[in-house]
Amino acid sequence: MPDATPIAPHGGTLVDLLAADPEALAAEAANLPKVVANERELSDLEMLATGALSPLTGFQGEGDYHAVLDTMHLQNGLAWTIPVALGLSEEDLHRVGGASSIAVCAEPGADPLAVLRVAEHFMRDKAKEATAVYRTDDIEHPGVKALYETGDHCVAGTLEVIALPRHDDFLDHRLTPAQTREAFRQRGWKTVVGFQTRNPIHRAHEYLQKCALEIVDGLLVHPLMGATKADDVPPDVRMRCYEALFSGYYPHDRAMISIFPAAMRYAGPREAIWHAIARKNYGCTHFIVGRDHAGVGSYYGTYDAQKIFDEFDPDELGITPLFFEHSFWCNKCEGMGSPKTCPHGEEDRVSLSGTKVREMLRAGTKPPQEFSRPEVAQILIDAMRGQTD
Repeated sequence: MPDATPIAPHGGTLVDLLAADPEALAAEAANLPKVVANERELSDLEMLATGALSPLTGFQGEGDYHAVLDTMHLQNGLAWTIPVALGLSEEDLHRVGGASSIAVCAEPGADPLAVLRVAEHFMRDKAKEATAVYRTDDIEHPGVKALYETGDHCVAGTLEVIALPRHDDFLDHRLTPAQTREAFRQRGWKTVVGFQTRNPIHRAHEYLQKCALEIVDGLLVHPLMGATKADDVPPDVRMRCYEALFSGYYPHDRAMISIFPAAMRYAGPREAIWHAIARKNYGCTHFIVGRDHAGVGSYYGTYDAQKIFDEFDPDELGITPLFFEHSFWCNKCEGMGSPKTCPHGEEDRVSLSGTKVREMLRAGTKPPQEFSRPEVAQILIDAMRGQTD
């Protein structure tokens, strides 16, 4: 295989927090005070452990927490837009006391996953975090709601990881950053574009991916499979949709799927930067940012997630964003396009709202193939019928 020059991880080094002697660490953890991480924090722990959040080596302390909120950078000046913190309730704080090390578990009574070498405790400023990260303090925003459900205190320090959180699904697709980088190297991909998604891929997404694929060696479709909203399409259904598309419409030697284990923040612009940095750690050189990236409701402007990249020097992010406008099928052009390429009006464009598509699927009606590949539509119809039967 030809050699490929990988892009440097954020901060220069790909972090690996998995213990060299997990049995010894597990024995130590058994006798430590224990805290239970919530679903979102467990996703962060997994990404910290594997280097997806390089250069972080643990949950952030108060200095970095406020630096990220105030400046979108760590204290050392490195770009970073979303704090990665471990919350503690009053009960947790009382239980761990002044312990210098604590064990982190996925649920009460479970074997510890990691040991946190405690550096400090601090109060979480939830109001400041909400307005800085999510641009709102509205409790109806799913990210704000999740924030206010965490403890008011945080504990920070370096992690030593015994084992990653357990998963029983998509095991063939759960690649660490080191593994995706090796996969790119074996394929000879020197340039790779990453695509973030928490939804099934429709024709507009496919169009963006294939436009990007024209200028790079490979495509990494990197669906987020951590915590999402209750009304988002379930992960198993989404994966069936991705696999159906890959089996019939993508070049097998130039595209691959891997799982992104992050929890969804719905933080719009800040999350777009955070997603790009994480994909750089996975080895991507380019990253697609489309309309309303990581958005929810009407909290962000349509292209705010693209505009925020102007607030950073391109060299400090180290990954090339590819910006795309809303795309659609144009009946007059007889193909996919966007406002940049299509001169025709809305009456000629096949563009359906999410609400309209869900109504069609629930009724067993496939959206037009100009909007969705029929194989994907059928998977979604079958899934919705299963929910209502």
